[in-house]
Amino acid sequence: MKQSNAEIEREYGPFPDLDSIHGLTYDGKNIWFSTGDRLHALDPAGGETPLRSFEAAADAGTAYDGRHLFQLADNRIQKIDPQTGDVLATITAPDGGNSGLTWAEGTLWVGQYRNRKIHQVDPETGEILRTIECNRFVTGVTWLDGELWHGTWENDESELRHIDPQTGEVLESIEMPAGVGVSGLESDGVDRFFCGGGNSGKVRVVRRPQRDSATGSGS
Repeated sequence: MKQSNAEIEREYGPFPDLDSIHGLTYDGKNIWFSTGDRLHALDPAGGETPLRSFEAAADAGTAYDGRHLFQLADNRIQKIDPQTGDVLATITAPDGGNSGLTWAEGTLWVGQYRNRKIHQVDPETGEILRTIECNRFVTGVTWLDGELWHGTWENDESELRHIDPQTGEVLESIEMPAGVGVSGLESDGVDRFFCGGGNSGKVRVVRRPQRDSATGSGS
């Protein structure tokens, strides 16, 4: 397993009256993050304050499919219009303490914290298509260049982990600084991760380690 220390390029927040960052996603232009009862859009080029927000039950992971937001709330996943905040549809979430959420391959991927699992879920029915077993608590979940990554946060230690989507084997680990946790997780689709900072109220940008062009491995 390859290991490296996180290179934190930038921090946003904490923001006024926002105590904790839960889920987090990226629509190609803005970072979206959930804070329990609202969803907020943040311009990563500016980042001083959210551009806008709307009310939503939003106590865990957030995802974006190219048109709509998806938001974990208790035992359900809500499909939300990002322009109006209207809930367009709802499906039942997997049982067992859901935390992270992302969109890939036309499906939703749901991380479960204490169950240490990631479920691939049909976005129309909520049916679990397959389950990946992990060996640490799972917070945020994301895909980048065909790689499955998830955040961990355990005993004040946090990492970003690249895992084999078939076996759950850890292929690469990026260790966050001591005391810096990862709640929500999303990639920019290129070479950076956006990380929710839990009760720090911060959003952090972490660079993925450079790949060797010949082997595709981290450096």
